[in-house]
Amino acid sequence: MKFKISVSDEKYSELEAFLKDHGIEISEEAEYEITERKGSSEFLSVRNEKKERISLSTAEIVFIEAFGKDIEIHTMQDTFYSSDRMYQIEALLDTKEFIRISKSVIISRGHVKKIRPTLSMKFVLTLTNGVQVDVTRSYYAEFKKFYNI
Repeated sequence: MKFKISVSDEKYSELEAFLKDHGIEISEEAEYEITERKGSSEFLSVRNEKKERISLSTAEIVFIEAFGKDIEIHTMQDTFYSSDRMYQIEALLDTKEFIRISKSVIISRGHVKKIRPTLSMKFVLTLTNGVQVDVTRSYYAEFKKFYNI
């Protein structure tokens, strides 16, 4: 049986040695993946444009957007992809740093540049990468509480 390891650099060597000592093969093409989970993960396992799996630091994430089953994770420089569901990704993120603002968007608190209220109980956010996203009515009250507005 083969496993891929997607954990922080500090833990990778220790985990790799443990698995090899127990006869488990490590491979990038493995069917199974071992990832780090601490209630709020510092890394997400994502795919880049070349479809290579990498560990992305959650500190780099500006926002996450869903298009049906396709998930895009946007940073200041690149866009990454995930096959996980939004609720799975949301569960991995630090609730003090990330908030869901609609059915299809999660934002990073540190990347909100401007908050503009609208007349219809919504907010329009401008993020640090210049993208504008809407806080929908369903998430309006939770967003106000998150930002103490």
